[in-house]
Amino acid sequence: MNDFVFHSPTKFVFGRGYVDRTGTEMKQLGFEKVLVVYGQGSVERTGTLERVLASLDEAGITYVEAGGARPNPEVTFVREAIELARTHEVTGILAVGGGSSIDAAKAVSFGVPYDGDVWDFFAQKKPIEECLPLAVVLTLPAAGSEGSGSCVVSNDAENRKLGVSGDVFRPRLAIMDPELTFTLPAYQTAAGITDMIAHVCERYFSGVGAVPLTDGIACSIIRTLMSEAPKVLANPNNYDARANIMWAGTLAHNDLAGCGRSLSPTVRAGGWESHALEHELSAHHTEVTHGAGLAVVMPAWMRHVWRHDTKRFLSFARDVFGIEPEEGYESHRDAVYDAVTSAIKELQNFFGSIPKPVG
Repeated sequence: MNDFVFHSPTKFVFGRGYVDRTGTEMKQLGFEKVLVVYGQGSVERTGTLERVLASLDEAGITYVEAGGARPNPEVTFVREAIELARTHEVTGILAVGGGSSIDAAKAVSFGVPYDGDVWDFFAQKKPIEECLPLAVVLTLPAAGSEGSGSCVVSNDAENRKLGVSGDVFRPRLAIMDPELTFTLPAYQTAAGITDMIAHVCERYFSGVGAVPLTDGIACSIIRTLMSEAPKVLANPNNYDARANIMWAGTLAHNDLAGCGRSLSPTVRAGGWESHALEHELSAHHTEVTHGAGLAVVMPAWMRHVWRHDTKRFLSFARDVFGIEPEEGYESHRDAVYDAVTSAIKELQNFFGSIPKPVG
């Protein structure tokens, strides 16, 4: 096991109806006046935003709204929200939604106290040293942004989609109410699950040897997601399945599944090649859902690289799918090839078995 630094300052408040405790929980952490960042309508249609704002009113927290963050959030929206936050002199940010709204809110949080353009942090990789405190009400389990030190934003003018990392902008609070996910379309649920599995795999195939405890956590997350997916797709109101998927999304990307797997204690484990490839895809085609892109990219990446770390892919095949090299082949090499490629095919078949976009 390599040296590592694990930092998880977020307070997770998880359970039925907990969305109505948003204001109370924020007040306890010192939030007073916030910019509420959300997407393009779903949190309004489902009544979630109304419940959140009512809880803020009850707690005496004042707020300004910034709606309209799109999937693959774009820097123009972030810039406009930064100016709104400055104009109204807010002292905190609240994201209501999934990864896109949360990433937009993160960028606003560190863009407000910065004198330059927020895109500098992404394009020039300027260090992020200061931000407004951030809270989250999660409605779409997928990106794990509610507990991660990651933020990804697009720039349409440059056809670029770039990410930054930093512990300073990890959310202070994450309200996680699985009942909010009952209304999610099957496609969004499936794309989110794909993204979660990819987050684990990026760390698992980091080029570091076995780390048994961390590897056990990683494989358990993947197995749980593959087990719960059919249940929630068959019955969207299955609370336990929704809850397991929601928590899996957090654990998949708060760095727990990478502890001891990084080449440097303060750097996230893995090369993140599949994510980088998908970011290029969705930067040029913003209509591509991130998880859907990963469902295509990741199995292809695995087929391309597995021979460079055969032992690792064999352990993945065994611990996730129960596949091991069998006897009876002309050579051990053939048995290994069949075991690894069978496991990759099983993963690809799983991605293919969950819903696709309609239309």
